[in-house]
Amino acid sequence: MKRIVAAGILALTAAQSISAQEGSGGDMQTPAVIDQSNAEHYVWGGVNDGWHLLKRPDLSIIRERMVPGGAEVPHSHAKSRQFFQVLAGVLSIRTEAAMLTIKAGQGVEIAPSVLHQAMNRTAEPVEFLVVSMPPSHGDRIEGAFAAPLGSSTP
Repeated sequence: MKRIVAAGILALTAAQSISAQEGSGGDMQTPAVIDQSNAEHYVWGGVNDGWHLLKRPDLSIIRERMVPGGAEVPHSHAKSRQFFQVLAGVLSIRTEAAMLTIKAGQGVEIAPSVLHQAMNRTAEPVEFLVVSMPPSHGDRIEGAFAAPLGSSTP
């Protein structure tokens, strides 16, 4: 009985190892600590910063800093599901259904096809993580809200 259990554990460990290798492109990599100092950096909207903390074909994790008054263009994603986690400051996310206010320590999930717009409506920068599965780059569909912010619809 012990041999069967041990063989099962070895088989499971081997399968997990193969699966992990396939997920990382087939090569064995030593985990590395990543932060804003060594992550791939980009600027969006001319003034906002993004850092690719994890950039894989199946998953993206980006740390972003949005300036006061900053906003992205309203858009949705065909396949990507996103989770926004605020690290510092206050992030507003508009959808067709609501204006969400997300404070440090809070997060919100945005499902595929939901029109949304992240914005900073405060006088301080906001820092947040955007987790996308699959990655959202190349999956973006720009759009427009049916009614202006603050108006009521019939």
